[in-house]
Amino acid sequence: MSLAIAARLARRELRGGLHGFRIFLACLALGVAAIAGVGSVRSAIQAGLADQGAVLLGGDAQAEFTYRFASDEERAWLQSVATQVSEITDFRSMAVVGDERALTQVKSVDDAYPLLGQMVLDPPMPLADALNDSGAVMAPVLADRLGLSPGDTFKLGTREFTLSAIIVTEPDDAGDGFGLGPRTLVKTTDLDGSGLLAPGSLFESEYRLTVPAGTDMQALKAEAEARYQGSGIRWRDASNGAPGIARFVDRLANFLVLVGLSGLAVGGIGVSAAVRAYLARKTSVIATLRTLGASRRVIFLTYFLQVGFLSLVGIAIGIVLGAAIPLLFAPIIAGALPIPVIFTLYPGPLGEAAIYGVLTALLFTLWPLARTEDVRAATLFRDALDSARALPATRFVVATVVLLALLVGVAVLFSGSPRITLWTTGGILGALIILTVAASGIRALARKATPAARGKPVLRWALGAIGGPRETAASVVLSLGLGLSVLAAIGQIDGNLRAAIDRDLPEIAPSYFFVDIQPDQIDGYRQRLAEDPAVSRVDTAPMLRGVITRINGVNAREVAGDHWVVRGDRGITYAAQPDERTIITDGAWWPENYDGPPQISFAREEAEEIGLNLGDEITFNVLGRDITATITSFRDVDFSTAGIGFVMTLNPAALQGAPHTWISTVYAEPQAEAQILRDLASQYPNITAIRVRDAIDRVAELLEGIGVAIRWGAAATLLTGFLVLIGAASAGSGARTYEAAVLKTLGASRARILQSFALRSVLLGAGAGIVALGAGILGGWAVSHFIMETGFAVQWSSAFGIILGGIVATLLAGLGFAWKPLSARPAGVLRARE
Repeated sequence: MSLAIAARLARRELRGGLHGFRIFLACLALGVAAIAGVGSVRSAIQAGLADQGAVLLGGDAQAEFTYRFASDEERAWLQSVATQVSEITDFRSMAVVGDERALTQVKSVDDAYPLLGQMVLDPPMPLADALNDSGAVMAPVLADRLGLSPGDTFKLGTREFTLSAIIVTEPDDAGDGFGLGPRTLVKTTDLDGSGLLAPGSLFESEYRLTVPAGTDMQALKAEAEARYQGSGIRWRDASNGAPGIARFVDRLANFLVLVGLSGLAVGGIGVSAAVRAYLARKTSVIATLRTLGASRRVIFLTYFLQVGFLSLVGIAIGIVLGAAIPLLFAPIIAGALPIPVIFTLYPGPLGEAAIYGVLTALLFTLWPLARTEDVRAATLFRDALDSARALPATRFVVATVVLLALLVGVAVLFSGSPRITLWTTGGILGALIILTVAASGIRALARKATPAARGKPVLRWALGAIGGPRETAASVVLSLGLGLSVLAAIGQIDGNLRAAIDRDLPEIAPSYFFVDIQPDQIDGYRQRLAEDPAVSRVDTAPMLRGVITRINGVNAREVAGDHWVVRGDRGITYAAQPDERTIITDGAWWPENYDGPPQISFAREEAEEIGLNLGDEITFNVLGRDITATITSFRDVDFSTAGIGFVMTLNPAALQGAPHTWISTVYAEPQAEAQILRDLASQYPNITAIRVRDAIDRVAELLEGIGVAIRWGAAATLLTGFLVLIGAASAGSGARTYEAAVLKTLGASRARILQSFALRSVLLGAGAGIVALGAGILGGWAVSHFIMETGFAVQWSSAFGIILGGIVATLLAGLGFAWKPLSARPAGVLRARE
């Protein structure tokens, strides 16, 4: 019965229109739209990867080996299950033209390549023709760097090739993952005698397969892994054609959704403020209803249903925008991405956004709605809600806590990254707490400072308004402050990461990383560098690559999950004794001439992440051979210096007889780098040199793209905060009109009243900016220290921008609603308040 009455009353209230709820709807719609839009783009990319998975992979399935080609038995089985097989190798090398050298990612192919898709070349020609007679094709950026045009020649190792065409489209490029150098494509048979595929060299062989229609791909994968268990085979099929890209897109999208959640939290503040302002105007109505016998339940349900309906409208608008905007900009997004995308309506992300919107609306409206119960029949006077108790009834407090826990739980479930999600939500909650306390502090400070402003009427009026009971300091600081906090944290993280890359890393990073040094070349290599006074340090180490297959006899993925150490092959070295920079944290190194069962020293941090202990057994596959070693020590390995670092180091006897090469890092004066490269490349054409600065630049470019995406997400949060500011300014327009009328009656000019309004906005904006900066610096330090494990220093250029942004945003919102109070006639305003 009470629900029916409440529904009828709510319907009548809604006839009054959306006055006071426009900002409410905008805040909710914008937050939901951001989450729905990010999710829709992620789903479009995932659908594109799934639909074109075979083309991206280069076949229906792929068998991959490290350091070796498939054996005759393995080739025979692959051919027996496939309709076509194509053999490909992938490795890094140096493309040489005279004295010019450039790092390139080489793909060598057979006549069957590509099994799927089409290689588009400039000038147009079939790939087979382009690769005839030691022909090659390469990426345009590499050709430009070396000054090559079709018909020119260049060298890979000791072999000379003729550039036939420039690559326009490589069908399986995205499936190959991240490379440090642009692509060069040649025939595998033309590499004979080049020294680039010698035993122990760093290369991968990939066997692309097309299979008969109706083949059970999961059964085929299980058969391959069972048949060749321990051989080092890695199998994937078209359902996961570009796993690196899919994983990257998923994680970035999940993080952007979490950034969107901060925008939704800011919108929630605006929603809460709008409901409070609306209910304050309805005080006399509520009191009248109580006088006529309406129960607390009926009144609560009346406004709960009304606000709930409007919340659903706002969420629906957000879902429509989140679905429509990606479709509208689909051509632009598709053109900017190097991977296929399929844009259509995806119910999943829209439903996810709707759930976030409903929970946020409930969380931020329940508390102000609960205050309707405090309005009694005897409180038919103005501002009754302002005198209500600070906390609502216990059941509402409990419900709020439950809703908050549910929102966090849903975020963890949807993101799939509990650690990052909990860090993000903890940061948002922490920022809200800091900003709430700061808002109270700003008001208290303004009240204390008001007497000191005697003789300065403009300042005194501004301080009195900030500290007074009617001022919306809390809404301003919370809404603007949270958005600025997100931007401040991103600015601090981005600035410190860039500093680590641009300033700190070059000071500790080597000049070059040399790979594929053959054992018979290492002595001559060392001698050339030892004679160079510009070289300050040379590190060398033998290296093989292997795949961890089992931990204590159990499948490594079951123990370590998706940890990067067990995902793909890893570098392995051996050493009789640790060098002077090695720090053993637990256990003991083997004796210098130890020749017993294999022992392994494992990187401490990675071991802790996986859950390894001394005495555990690690089985890894090297060149098709399983080696099981016992962990006898842990050691610190610093991968942040871009120097040589291995997760696993074994005793020399454990890898005796295994073909391998050496790697080396060279620390030299910048002016000597070019000559060192020329001398070593001329003497040892098979050696590949990776200039560390170039590799850092590639990573920096990737980080810049990520940073832009995150800043756009944070900008949406700030836009929501600005809308909340507009709502707060609109809600306080009546109070400012009355204030202006009183001041005019007392002789104040419009100019001085306007100065007071502007100064009030500047002080609140500066306060919100300073507090947001503090919260952002704290958040940036936490992420830099605990997650990225980098040094931290306050980025003051970004910091001052945050404070200035707070002042400008508050000033614009405040002055935008100052003209009406200034133009109102005092007599009419004061008469209406009698």
